[in-house]
Amino acid sequence: MKPGQTRGKSAQKSVQNHKSNKAKSTREAADHSPDSTGRSQSKKSKKIQGPTLDNPSKTGHAAGQLGSCSTEHGEAGEMTSDPQPTQKAEEAKQCQEGLSGAEDENSDVDLYRGEEEIEEEEQEKHRSHAATSAPVVEDQSSVSAPECLLFYSQREWKGNTSKSRLIKKGYEAVALKFESLRRVRGDNYCALRATLFQILSQTQKLPAWLQGPEVHQWPKQMQPVQDLVDQWRFPVDSRKGGSAVEHLENCLQLLQSRWQEAVKCVSPVERERVCQQVFVGQKEEYELLEALKFLMLKTAVQLHSDMEKSSLVPDFCWLLFARDTSKCPRSFLINHLKHVGFSGGLEQVEMFLLGYSLQQTLQVYRLYKTDTEEFITYYPDDHKTDWPLLSLVTEDDRHYNVPVLKQAKQQSSKFDSSGRPVWNAPSGGQAQDRYVTHL
Repeated sequence: MKPGQTRGKSAQKSVQNHKSNKAKSTREAADHSPDSTGRSQSKKSKKIQGPTLDNPSKTGHAAGQLGSCSTEHGEAGEMTSDPQPTQKAEEAKQCQEGLSGAEDENSDVDLYRGEEEIEEEEQEKHRSHAATSAPVVEDQSSVSAPECLLFYSQREWKGNTSKSRLIKKGYEAVALKFESLRRVRGDNYCALRATLFQILSQTQKLPAWLQGPEVHQWPKQMQPVQDLVDQWRFPVDSRKGGSAVEHLENCLQLLQSRWQEAVKCVSPVERERVCQQVFVGQKEEYELLEALKFLMLKTAVQLHSDMEKSSLVPDFCWLLFARDTSKCPRSFLINHLKHVGFSGGLEQVEMFLLGYSLQQTLQVYRLYKTDTEEFITYYPDDHKTDWPLLSLVTEDDRHYNVPVLKQAKQQSSKFDSSGRPVWNAPSGGQAQDRYVTHL
C-alpha cells in the first residue's frame, strides 16, 4: 500500500472517530444537563415539560445551566484535534439551534426517538385529549346501595396481615346481626352523613325537641356566641344570599321537614325514596349536615352553662371542655366544629356530643377494636335503653359506613363469596337426596 493512501485512510478514520465522539458527547451533555424546566433529560424521557409553579426561579437557573453546558461542549471541541474545524463549528451550531428550537417551542419531541415513536405519542395525546373533553357521568349518590357485608370485607381486606385478619374478624361479628353494608362518601362529613342517613331511614317518630315551631329561632337565641354564628362557614354553593343566621334557620326548618317526612313513610320503599332525594351530594344535603353541626353547638352551650352552675352533666362534657382548644363553646366552635366537613371530621368526644344533641344513641362497631371491650361503643352510653339506637361501622374511627339489618324474609339466606344468596338445603335425608345438584 502506498504511503499517501495510508495517510488518507488514517485521516478519514480520525474524522469518523471524532464525529462519533462528538455526537456521544452531545448526547451525554443533553442527558445530564438540566433543561429549561430544571429537569434532567434522558433517552428514556418521553417529553420536555414546561416550567412549573413550584419554584419559578428554576427556569432562569436552568437556562443558565444550559448555556454553560453549551460552553463546556465548545471547550471540549477545542481540546479535540480536528482536521476540519469549519465543519465542526457548523455542526455544533446546528446542534445548539436544534436544542434551542425544541425548548422555545415547548415541544414534546425527544431528540433521540424515531419518527414512528413520536407520531404514535402524538396520536395518543389526541386520543387522551378527546377522552378528557367528553362529559364525565358520575354517580352522585353519597350513600351507596346495600351490598353483602361479608363480600365487601373479603374484597377490601384481601391481605393476610394481622390487621387484615382483625378487621375481617370484626366484619364476621357484625354479620351476625347485619347482612348488608352501605358505603358512605369518604369526606370529612362522613360521620354526620352516616348518622343522618340512619335517622331518615329508620326513625319512627319525630323527637319532642324538634316538634315545636320555635326551632327556626334557635340561631337568633345563641347570644353567647352570636358573633361567631354570624361568621358560620358554609360549604361552597350552599349559602346564597342572606345572613348566616337566616341561612341556619332555613337549615333547621329543612331538617324538621325532612325528618317529619321520613317518619310519615309507611313502607321501606318510601323511606328509600326520601333518602335518595337527600343523599345526592347537593345543596340540600349539606344544609342538613350543617343543621346537625348547629345542634351540636347549641347543646355545647347549654352543657357548658350547666357545668358553670355545678349542675349535673354527662361525663363526656369534662373531656370535651378539658381540651386546651375547646375550653368553652366559643373556642370549640373556632378550633373544631367550624372545620368539620372542610379540613377535619368528628373526634371521639364529639361523637358523644352528636348523639346527645340528637337524643339518639350511636352504636358504633369499631372493627380495629375487635376482641376488646371497645368493639361496640355507644355515643353516649347513658341512654341506651330510652333513646333510639342508630348503628354505624368504622374501621379506624375516621370513616363511617352504615350497616343494614337482616330482613325477616331473608333470615334463611346468606351470601356467598361472590355476593350471591345461598339457600339452606331442605331438611330430611330423602329431601336432601332429591335436591343434590351435580355440577
